[in-house]
Amino acid sequence: MEKIEKLRNTLEHIVENHAPACLACSFGAEDMVLIDMVARHDIGISVFTLDTGRLHEETYRLMQEAKARYGIEIAVYFPKADAVEAYARQNGPNAFYDSVELRKSCCHIRKVEPLQRALEDKGAWITGMRRQQSPTRIDLLEAEYDEQNRLYKYNPLLEWSEKEIWNYVRMRGVPYNALHDKGFPSIGCAPCTRAIAKGEDIRAGRWWWEDTSSKECGLHRKKA
Repeated sequence: MEKIEKLRNTLEHIVENHAPACLACSFGAEDMVLIDMVARHDIGISVFTLDTGRLHEETYRLMQEAKARYGIEIAVYFPKADAVEAYARQNGPNAFYDSVELRKSCCHIRKVEPLQRALEDKGAWITGMRRQQSPTRIDLLEAEYDEQNRLYKYNPLLEWSEKEIWNYVRMRGVPYNALHDKGFPSIGCAPCTRAIAKGEDIRAGRWWWEDTSSKECGLHRKKA
């Protein structure tokens, strides 16, 4: 309960000090915890998602369920059609399997550029990232100034464990992505996400053909 109260206080602090604030939602369990907190306590944080055009059907279903359940608007940002067309024409639709460079280029078109549009004129953005999720997230801070996007970035669930996330989901009856019941702890684009086997790292199902050190899409850049 202490972490839940701290989470509420953090979200309210963000609104009081860095409005307008927004929550970036990819419809994993962590993001649903944050949506539940924002809606339950009527905290003035808007919600947006990045529709890459290649999401799982389960993710789209949860998007609709969340809107109906919480009575909230979820702003949807899409990649620019001409950029997607140019990438596919030059490299092929699934070229992200061929190299890390091509994969990150696809991520930039489908995620990073739309994110930049979503964050325009915002004072802060909030993510559901946790330290335990990946070796690339060990050094994350709960709050920092995002130089790239020129606003404050908060990771209020940073120190939450997976068990604590799921305890909250079950305690509050929070809707969640059906893919979690199929062995998907981390959820992204359909071609780039798979279920993991027992004992595998929580991020093993993301870009599984790459080395673990490169498993980020570019949305969350580290300080130089």
